[in-house]
Amino acid sequence: MLGPAPRHRHHETHRSGRAGWLRAAVLGSNDAIVSTASLMIGVAASSASTPAILTAGVAGLCAGAMSMAAGEYVSVSSQRDAEVADIARETRELATSPEAELDELTGIYVARGLDPKLAREVAVQLTEHDKLGAHLRDELGIAEATMARPFQAAWISALSFAVFAMLPIIGLLIAPTSLRSVSIAGVTLISLAVLGGIGGRLGGAPVVRASLRVTIGGALAMAITAGIGRLLGVAVS
Repeated sequence: MLGPAPRHRHHETHRSGRAGWLRAAVLGSNDAIVSTASLMIGVAASSASTPAILTAGVAGLCAGAMSMAAGEYVSVSSQRDAEVADIARETRELATSPEAELDELTGIYVARGLDPKLAREVAVQLTEHDKLGAHLRDELGIAEATMARPFQAAWISALSFAVFAMLPIIGLLIAPTSLRSVSIAGVTLISLAVLGGIGGRLGGAPVVRASLRVTIGGALAMAITAGIGRLLGVAVS
């Protein structure tokens, strides 16, 4: 006599689970390349010396990494605080008004297309299994895998900024004086194109489109700062 069929756990990777760290990493790396390169090209356009440009790049790397970490921590902490407050509120409502919450959950399933009787049965069973989890997921859209993580966002942003800000600096160091701006810009645009493609691939977006949008944005940023640097250099001289 055959026993019950073995239960298999569902193993499948979804891109939405990467949302937190992917956003922090892509934001940190893109901002690092564009801001550091733009700063260095702006300084170079003012006819500054190579050591001055290098100093500006290193200062931009350090300041940017710290700024990204602090900014991401504060921003994501605010999101986390809102999620925690929603969870606490839902916990209180489930304790004080369980029937009203069950009706609310039933209404959600009816709105999604279930008939009222089946919606009630589903709501009852899910409530018996994990009432708080059911309401967080279906009423508030909160899931453990996608909850805000301030420390994760902060250190990933800082690390990615510091690493990728090195690329324009390397572009300066490997180039002769006459080609320093061209080298910085070239390394930057190639890096942005590759990074945009990787980000698009990881996020499930079209690779070419993702690559083009960050490359074009970086080119515009460098062109604008180069123009400002040239104008300031002329004015000061």
